[in-house]
Amino acid sequence: MMWLKTAVAAMVLVALATSADAQVMTKKALTLDGAKQVIAAAAAEARKNRAGGAIAVVDDGGNLMVLERLDGTFAAGANISIGKARTAAIFKRPTRLFEDVIKGGRTAMVALNDFTPLQGGVPIVLDGEVVGAVGVSGAVSAQQDEEIAMVGAAAANRFAARAAMAAVTQIDSAKVAAAFAKGVPLLEVEGYKIHASRRDGPGIAEVHDWETDVVYVLEGSAIVVTGGTLVDPKVTEPGQVRGPVIQGGESRRVGKGDVLVILAGVPHWFKEVQGPLTYFVVKPIAKN
Repeated sequence: MMWLKTAVAAMVLVALATSADAQVMTKKALTLDGAKQVIAAAAAEARKNRAGGAIAVVDDGGNLMVLERLDGTFAAGANISIGKARTAAIFKRPTRLFEDVIKGGRTAMVALNDFTPLQGGVPIVLDGEVVGAVGVSGAVSAQQDEEIAMVGAAAANRFAARAAMAAVTQIDSAKVAAAFAKGVPLLEVEGYKIHASRRDGPGIAEVHDWETDVVYVLEGSAIVVTGGTLVDPKVTEPGQVRGPVIQGGESRRVGKGDVLVILAGVPHWFKEVQGPLTYFVVKPIAKN
């Protein structure tokens, strides 16, 4: 009967372990050092643009981790920045969205507790998981509050990628083929990006403030417009400006085997595509 008792005991242990696994999960967390790096990046962006600002970083529960108020920022900015960061963290959304909703007529939202629906709060997201948020108040405008916060949030992705980056990275052929089929990034780390790009039709016009595009065309052809002026430009993320079309500029046709180098700051637009157009892009990143 000893074997039976042993078997039953083993089954109980397996059941307990399975139950524990079902009730416990792991998650990413923002460290104090990481929060300080977010603050440093946001503060550097504010100083570069000669803007003041109070900058707050909170964890995923909205608890304050680090706060910095730049010289010349009004005193109330500190509490406002904390409120923006907390709202972005606990609702997992940029605070601009809530400001727009309230402006649209849903004023009942202002009755929510611990809620700061003012532009300038941005979640910090790592691998699709919100690990905290950064809030900025006291820059020249609400839009600049948000732009500074976005730079801080983006810094978290850079230092996380740097920590995870191996000295040598190999991407197997199956993953490369799958990436080109969809047109998605292969690798994005601090200092450079590698994209497996695909277009089946015209794109939008864009300018990269810090990225140079080195394009190698694999299949298809396109008319690419470079230079000129972006029409109705909008900052979609730090260092990235996009618009529907380019006015003026120079048109050129690129096809299989061609290499096209577009320096940072140069507007470009895939105006016409005979595709599918697949092209390999290496993006060195240099921030001034």
